[in-house]
Amino acid sequence: MTRLTLTLTLTAAILRRKLLQALTCGGCSLSPSRQKKPQVAIATFKPVSKSDRLGQLILDDPSESGSDGDDMEVQLSHSHTGKKSEQELEEFHRVVSMLHPDGNANADCRPEAALEIRRMAKEDADARETLAMLGAIPPLIGMLDAHLDLDLDSQITPLYALLNLAIGNDMNKAAIVEAGAVHKMLGLIRPESPPEVYNPLSEAIVANFLSLSALDANKQIIGSSGAVPFLIKSLRQNKNCRLDALRALFNLSIVAANSQHLIEAGIIDTLLTAIGDMEVTDHALATLSNLVASSAEARQHLSRANDSIPILIDVLGWTDAPSCQEKSAYILMVMAHKSHADRAAMCEAGISGALLELTLIGTPLAQKRASRILEMMRSKKGKEISESSFAVSAPMAMEGKGKAKVEEVAGEMSDEKIAVKQLVQQSLHCNMRRIARRANLPEEIMPVEHLNKVLAVSSTSKSLPF
Repeated sequence: MTRLTLTLTLTAAILRRKLLQALTCGGCSLSPSRQKKPQVAIATFKPVSKSDRLGQLILDDPSESGSDGDDMEVQLSHSHTGKKSEQELEEFHRVVSMLHPDGNANADCRPEAALEIRRMAKEDADARETLAMLGAIPPLIGMLDAHLDLDLDSQITPLYALLNLAIGNDMNKAAIVEAGAVHKMLGLIRPESPPEVYNPLSEAIVANFLSLSALDANKQIIGSSGAVPFLIKSLRQNKNCRLDALRALFNLSIVAANSQHLIEAGIIDTLLTAIGDMEVTDHALATLSNLVASSAEARQHLSRANDSIPILIDVLGWTDAPSCQEKSAYILMVMAHKSHADRAAMCEAGISGALLELTLIGTPLAQKRASRILEMMRSKKGKEISESSFAVSAPMAMEGKGKAKVEEVAGEMSDEKIAVKQLVQQSLHCNMRRIARRANLPEEIMPVEHLNKVLAVSSTSKSLPF
């Protein structure tokens, strides 16, 4: 029995080896004499026999491929994923149905459903989209009615549920505003409420306004809704949400149509007061930049505000806050470009030294803006002197006294220019010494001649490229 088994095993091994040789070598014969002759034609047109099929099956050993197991695993995975998605969808349907008071659940379940939606939408973008498509937004906004007898948590929960639904989803942002959420939120604000009620509600509402105002289509709607005074009040009084309120105001200031609402609510004075607090100064200057660039009324209010020019000039010296320097330089550049009175106020406040320092040790953008302000102040002054000379000489010439008076005025202007030039040179020397000491540099490293080259930047454009 053992010999028979061994014989069958050897026979099978030999057969397998021969079949493999036949498959790999093109059907060569078992005879040694025939192996010397190429069998190209026979190998090319050799029909597939049962032995070749057996060899193919031997080569395709399922125990080595493992493909059947992988397919089964993929099928099980897809089945599990589909089942999980169906379960999640059913859960979403159940929670949204709890928000409707005329559904299977009563109104007492709505705060619980809002809390569940807040949890689901917090970190899941697909859940936000699905819940909105199932109709979660309108009933959540319906819970914001001021006449509803709900406790503080039941009022705050739908606010944060709406906030989470709007995260990173512009469609939901637009749908929330279109459903009337802005006026409902403002209706919840009651100044007579105690701080423990007013502050948490206002913080949740400010967070929603910040999120909703990020969408361009919502900016003008929120700006004209009466939300601006509430945001300014929150900026002034509530330390927990003042940065969010300021960022929301910045979003609204991007749209020029909101400038009037912002100015009437007193935003200029509020922003000037905020400058100096490093937590909010950068955003305050950014908002102010938007206002002065788009509104002449904003520039007028800023010019009339107490100490506005000195405050902005002081920011130019904040070497540890380069972003604030750039924004302050932009505001001053716009004001200097638009108004002679503002340029005169800047000169009286001593802006030249700060600008000279900024052209040397500021960021590239701050240097460009500071140089542009200095250029405008010099060119505008020369132009105004020329216009003043012409305005004085023309009537006098008409009266027959023109020639002598023109020569006299021209002589006076010449003397004035000489005096101004001397004063400028003295100021340059003093400022250079002070700047060198401040930067801990030898004075000879930055000679006045180099500074004159910096200030001699020429430009024929009256626009503000920086």
